[in-house]
Amino acid sequence: MSWSAPMETLETRNRNRYENLARQVSAIGAVKRGLARVLPVECQGGAAAVLALLHHHGDMRMSRLAEHMAVDMSVCSRHVTHTVEHGWVERRPDPADRRSRILRLTAGGRDMLAELDRRVTETFARNLAEWSDDDVALLTALLARLRDSFGDCRAHHA
Repeated sequence: MSWSAPMETLETRNRNRYENLARQVSAIGAVKRGLARVLPVECQGGAAAVLALLHHHGDMRMSRLAEHMAVDMSVCSRHVTHTVEHGWVERRPDPADRRSRILRLTAGGRDMLAELDRRVTETFARNLAEWSDDDVALLTALLARLRDSFGDCRAHHA
């Protein structure tokens, strides 16, 4: 009597592979929470994102910032108001349309961003100290590739 296990189908292997990936991506939430704990109390995630995006993309209107953050205007407005109240961002009249405002990172905002970068970098260095440079580079490349594979997530709502 011969017994043979049923062959695993390609569909089953793919489903299992992507289920495992989904679990690991979900677990990244723990990493994000760990990083959030090292941020200054007065500059948490939303405010940090405003500072980083203004630094990376330069001065912009709030509507463009909301697009970059992939949030609606009311959420973006709350984060911007917080950064303005702390002196990290200023609102200036838009020369092309005086009714609109352009958001600009201030010197205080650049200082805060430098502090955020320092804290996050130190946290990664501490937690990944046992990782090789090649492993860190591979993770960085794969995360960038994963993000690119999803394209502009703002344009697609399920």
